[in-house]
Amino acid sequence: MSVTANPTPRHRIRFPITEPHRLDQDEAYFSLCEEDQSLKLRFHDYGEIYKREGLYEQLFYERLKCSSPRKVGDILSKVLRDNRVEMTELRVLDLGAGNGMFGEQLHQGGVARIVGADIAEEARLACERDRPGIYDAYYTCDFCDLSEASRVELESWHFDCLSCVAALGFGDVPVTAFANAYNLIAPGGWVAFNIKETFLLESDTSGFSRLVKTLLMNDALEVHHLERYRHRISLDGRPLFYYALVGRKESNIPATLIEACAY
Repeated sequence: MSVTANPTPRHRIRFPITEPHRLDQDEAYFSLCEEDQSLKLRFHDYGEIYKREGLYEQLFYERLKCSSPRKVGDILSKVLRDNRVEMTELRVLDLGAGNGMFGEQLHQGGVARIVGADIAEEARLACERDRPGIYDAYYTCDFCDLSEASRVELESWHFDCLSCVAALGFGDVPVTAFANAYNLIAPGGWVAFNIKETFLLESDTSGFSRLVKTLLMNDALEVHHLERYRHRISLDGRPLFYYALVGRKESNIPATLIEACAY
């Protein structure tokens, strides 16, 4: 007798009707109808979202048409092919791994080693529930304040690629966390991430924007591919554009730059 897997739960999601265009991207919210109550959740309330199987995918990938994991994965694959680098040789640190959406892309590409990292324990538990076996290890820790033991253990993986998809620029992965992860990658290693298009504008003076622009200007990061694309749609159906960037690390981010951009 065959055994049928339990289907992923479907959730009752409602978006606000009045003036959703007035909400900034990190202020956007939705209502989740559960039994006889309605729970208001922000899009960045990841802990609560991850607790509910299938909610993250239903919200961002079905309703809001997020394309970033596939887009960044495809660009990384192309850049590696162009540089005659085998994806099967990479040792990737996937920062802000969540429940493994991008890790799954890497796994399907045959990456040698994939290590996930996220500050939220709910993310790790969701990944074990939704995508078991995707990562060779999954660290739940604060990259802004890594212990010496954690740093030594992470260094033992000898990472030569950093990925960070749909996690940068809104405080989910702070400047210091990204920089500390970046500095774990071997010189000559690869970096793949995406950022909201406004972070590259001259008018944006946020810490992460300053960090990325400085990396690009002082050649600490050699850009191999930079592409503007539709990350997802907003609550009111407008396209939200991001840049996908894949480059090669030339040098570490100095402590003085991390400190200057952290505030």
